Amino acid sequence: MLFDLIRRHWEILDALLVAVGLVIYVAASHSLHQRRHPSAAIAWVMGILLVPYLTLPLYLAFGSRKLAAPHPAQGARRAAVPASATHATAARAQQLGVAMGLPDPVAYGELIIHEDGTQALNALRRIIDGASRTLEVCTFLFGRDVLGDEIAERLKQRARAGVRVRLMIDGIGIYLGGYPDLKGFAEAGIEVVRFVPPFRSPKRGRTNLRNHRKMLIADGLHLWCGGRNLAAEYFEGDPRPILGRKPWVDLSFDLSGQIAGQALQQFEEDWAFAVEQAVPESAILQSAASASGALAQLVASGPDRPDDTILTLLVSGCFTSQKRILAVTPYFVPDTSLLTALSLAARRGIDVDLVLPARSNHRLADFARHRLLRDLVTAGGRVWMHPRMIHAKAVVIDDELALAGSANLDGRSLFLNYEMMVAFYDRKGVRGFARWIDARRQEAQPYVARPPGMLRELAEGLLLWLAFQL
Repeated sequence: MLFDLIRRHWEILDALLVAVGLVIYVAASHSLHQRRHPSAAIAWVMGILLVPYLTLPLYLAFGSRKLAAPHPAQGARRAAVPASATHATAARAQQLGVAMGLPDPVAYGELIIHEDGTQALNALRRIIDGASRTLEVCTFLFGRDVLGDEIAERLKQRARAGVRVRLMIDGIGIYLGGYPDLKGFAEAGIEVVRFVPPFRSPKRGRTNLRNHRKMLIADGLHLWCGGRNLAAEYFEGDPRPILGRKPWVDLSFDLSGQIAGQALQQFEEDWAFAVEQAVPESAILQSAASASGALAQLVASGPDRPDDTILTLLVSGCFTSQKRILAVTPYFVPDTSLLTALSLAARRGIDVDLVLPARSNHRLADFARHRLLRDLVTAGGRVWMHPRMIHAKAVVIDDELALAGSANLDGRSLFLNYEMMVAFYDRKGVRGFARWIDARRQEAQPYVARPPGMLRELAEGLLLWLAFQL
């Protein structure tokens, strides 16, 4: 009798938790316009139905994907067509940018694409040492190594010289680089904030949403950014016997002009979110007047944007491309829409070239990518495997559009992380990035697709199904 009573109460509690979990899931998905990947939606619903005691806490901690609802004025801008665009790819990219609420394309100057880690480090030193008023630094991780120690000391010197220095490090990434000396930063006068620390942040539901953006802005006029974190392996390596970190191949660049102002505004928004304050009125940029000359546009993507901006521009660019698509990324685990767009471009005769590391630092990503690479090669795309760990992130479409920055071609970057790319629309800049990727392609070997065994195919499918949630 007692056992039956306990069982009935347990069943009622279980049903109640399922009902509450489903209501929370539906309400959050609708109000925040989550637009989840189908596999993610199925996994969450089935988990709530079958094991609500486990799934509901996980959903509250990791389930949010979007924190921003569509802007009410977004539709009013949708009809605007940029007058500066003369080619289908550039025109559509700028038109989509307007529709998604991105800042307008603006003029930039003095673009330097760093050929290697030494040139990237020299540029970083030059920009830090040249700052006279402000320095803003955003990084996923900050190494406790020869590179991190040097950059930390340079930032401290500028702070002691009266420059306002602000440093923002991701709350998870801060543990991956060896945990920098935050006390030393504070003593030198540097303002430091951790972006959503996982154990002390009141922002529930956002633990899985990491800030992967990388940028350094000096005086609001000079911007250094790309794929490099502030750690030794992203530059020249660390030769010390204990660490022994070899340098990776990575891509970064620096430039000046109004694009630095757009990056500064993005930093201000991220900083305000991290410290839970409003964005200062003085930091809000007005729409740019019609710009001319070399144009670039900041493309931020992530939970703070209502749209998946980088993915949207990539898919659109694949459909409007007329000659070639050239891409480099360390991890290739895209969603179906991007893989289909790349495959269709290859089938209609577009040269699609993808450069990857033969072996990356993430073995699961290496394992999961083979099914997708086989599909792309079957469609006529060409994949090139670089002998070194390549951490660069860039896509070039024709001679009209280049996207370079922090976003990988995988589900985490395209759907979950806070990411930042810069879109370049002038041919000189676009061709500069194309030359950089082509040089890496010439150092690589072609990928040979091999038919998988049954067990491997099942394992690849299972891993791909889970990859979006990981």
